[in-house]
Amino acid sequence: MYALLVFVERYSECKPVSESSSSTSLSAMGLPHGNKTSDVNSAAGSVPTTLAIASTSTILTTSQNVSGSTRLSLTQSQDFPTSTPVNCKKATESDTTPVVFVRRGPMDRNRGAGKDERNDLSVIKERVLNAVSDQSLSGYRSVTNKTGNSPKSMPNDLVTLTDVPDEYRTHLLWEYYKVDGDKVPRAEIAAMPLLSQESMLLDELLHCLTGIRESLLVPQKPIISAVGLAKYDTDFDIHTHLDRSLTHQVREILPLASYFMGVQKIIAATDGLGQVMNSLNEALQELTHDFYLIIVQAEQELRHNRLTLQKLLYYLQPTMWVMHEVWSSLVIIQLSDSRDAEVLTYLHERIKRLEGNKDAQQLIIGLVRKAAKPYMRMLQMWIQKGVIVDRHREFLVVDNEVIHRDELPEHYSDDYWERRYTLRDEQIPSFLAKYSDKILRTGKYLNVIRQCGKRVMPTQEMNLEFDPTSERHVSVINDAYYFAARMLLDVLLTENDLMGHLQSVKRYLLLNQGDFTMQFMDACEDELTKNVDHVLPMTLENLLGLTLRISSARNDPYKDDLHCELLPYDLVTQMSKIMKKEENWQAQPRLDLSGLECFAFTYEVKWPCSLVLNHISISKYQMLFRQLFYCKHVERQLCKIWKENSIARQFEPQAASLYRAAFTLRQRMMNAIQNLEYYMMIEIIEPNWHIFIEKMKTVENVDNVLRLHQDFLDSCLKNCMLTESSHLNRSIFKLCKICLKYCEFIQITQRYFQDAELRSMVRDSADSSESEQESLHCPQIETPLDPTDTFSERVRRFDLEFTQLLISFLKQINSMAKKNTADCFMNLVHRINFNAFYTDQMDKMCVEDAIG
Repeated sequence: MYALLVFVERYSECKPVSESSSSTSLSAMGLPHGNKTSDVNSAAGSVPTTLAIASTSTILTTSQNVSGSTRLSLTQSQDFPTSTPVNCKKATESDTTPVVFVRRGPMDRNRGAGKDERNDLSVIKERVLNAVSDQSLSGYRSVTNKTGNSPKSMPNDLVTLTDVPDEYRTHLLWEYYKVDGDKVPRAEIAAMPLLSQESMLLDELLHCLTGIRESLLVPQKPIISAVGLAKYDTDFDIHTHLDRSLTHQVREILPLASYFMGVQKIIAATDGLGQVMNSLNEALQELTHDFYLIIVQAEQELRHNRLTLQKLLYYLQPTMWVMHEVWSSLVIIQLSDSRDAEVLTYLHERIKRLEGNKDAQQLIIGLVRKAAKPYMRMLQMWIQKGVIVDRHREFLVVDNEVIHRDELPEHYSDDYWERRYTLRDEQIPSFLAKYSDKILRTGKYLNVIRQCGKRVMPTQEMNLEFDPTSERHVSVINDAYYFAARMLLDVLLTENDLMGHLQSVKRYLLLNQGDFTMQFMDACEDELTKNVDHVLPMTLENLLGLTLRISSARNDPYKDDLHCELLPYDLVTQMSKIMKKEENWQAQPRLDLSGLECFAFTYEVKWPCSLVLNHISISKYQMLFRQLFYCKHVERQLCKIWKENSIARQFEPQAASLYRAAFTLRQRMMNAIQNLEYYMMIEIIEPNWHIFIEKMKTVENVDNVLRLHQDFLDSCLKNCMLTESSHLNRSIFKLCKICLKYCEFIQITQRYFQDAELRSMVRDSADSSESEQESLHCPQIETPLDPTDTFSERVRRFDLEFTQLLISFLKQINSMAKKNTADCFMNLVHRINFNAFYTDQMDKMCVEDAIG
């Protein structure tokens, strides 16, 4: 319509060559053939506004479909505008009648063409202005003025410039487009017969159902403060002079117009908000098209006078129920600001609630199928190729990769496996919630396989689609998961020999290679007894390499992956930080520690075995190793004292008797340490290792391997008393410390006794009586350790301190065993206290604690 107005303004001085063409244009518009404006106005008064709009639309349509035989002759060389409409022909005229327009140049205007020739175009221009509202024309003028393509100014008495009206939008939403036709007189509806009222009402009702504003059915202005469903609801004012029966019937149909327009508003508001919403809007557009077909069929019936309000209500009732369900679902989605997977979840749950309404249920099922297509395409790419294609962040798996795997720091732990790909909980549809973990692992497996240099070629690519009425997508997910799991497990166990690496770790870090452990301790004892700041790591590495090649470990293919490490903290500190999952261990101040307290083996693991033997797992192995290694060192020191004390047999009986208490204490210490080692290595580590190996024979995927391996380590740590919850490891450390102090004391006093014995032997050759008297007092000479204590007193103090620590340790184990009978701690109690030697003292301590 506006294109015609532009043409009229821009080419108001065009000269029609054929008179018949001019009359055809007027006839096609419903205007009488004549030159007087008054005749045109009188004819326009008898034509309804809707007819005027239809007439103008006919001209525009005809201008686009003009036949190729039409010739346009121009007096100047410039092209004729493509938007210029050509005259419509009468029904009686031939389709091949040529129509020629001639645009006059400046010199043609001076020659004059007569007032009658210009009056026709003036009539057309005024007729078009009468057909459209002043507000719409002024809006058009505002738009064209901004673009710089404004036509010649119109008379001020025809157009009033106002702001751009609401009808100009960037989308194609009607939303009751307003056309002012107040200048066209209308017949009084109250004076019309009932049948005429019904016919006119039906015509306007069909327009209203598609979002076109009419005079009898006027939508009310939306309430800005409306909330909930009312925000997308539309109320209508019905003409008060309509018959009551018609008013009642039309009120039952008008909710359908509100539902339809609410759906259109939501489509326009959610356009471009992700793939799921775009796909849902596409399905809603198809629904809109079907609704238009229903309206067209109803209009056909109306044109043949076979439609009544009662029939229309009967025909539209099923559509109204279904449209209400669609409208209410979309409004709830919009009000809750649901997007992506949340939309699929809501629609899927809505299907279950519509069991009694099959039509609405089938419609929602169709919407869910189409809306889920882009999501299922992303899912298919992930579970079959391990690739994420998610521009709008709608998928349930998110890739958190920041740096490449090869650039990860040394202590990346298992972050690359656990944190590289994670689930986005808010993007998991309800129908995939049970399988989300399996979906995540499937893609992760495929990515690991690809990073190992192998091609990911699924056995078959099945088209993954979501159907709420079946579980076909579940079978596709399961097939993809088992394929990826089997393939990655084969890469780890067969191509990278994961079990061989695990055996090597157990051989060295759990002291399973006995001869190697003893030879290494013999070679490195002098170096490890130094302060940790004075220990040379290169020396330890050289001694380790030498020991590996002279022991039975020389046949191990992975022996070169074993290295020495000096940690800046002791075992208790390491255990605390591991259990609390702390980072930046180097931040703590360096303690005054010996090399033995800081020493640990470490194992170098390459990808993809590092998925299982990650940094946290190696740290747990190191905790077990450090406790076992420290206990083994204490045992070696006690054995060394036993060998050195054998010289006491050469002493005089009176002097040798003083050693009996020291020998007894040494044996009790040896018994406690050896039983502690036996408990950890034979009763805890070995049984758990055999259970782990047996389960590994039936494992099906890498996650099971990770779980079994972590269960093995956690069980060993717990039963070896290396957990933060039980402070038993501190008691073990104190027992080892008191044993080492006692060994140091005995070694110092041993040299004194040897010197005293030599002096007594020399004096005996000179004077036997004097030698005998000297030997009696020799053991009681004060030691250089403590000038105030004798040897016997020092031994008695060590005995008392060791006994108290051991009884406290056994008491802690008893209290823990009462809380958890499944633990194996009581086996250690029975081994250390095998003859009930400490029972009375334990009972006495319990009574004292109860009293005090």
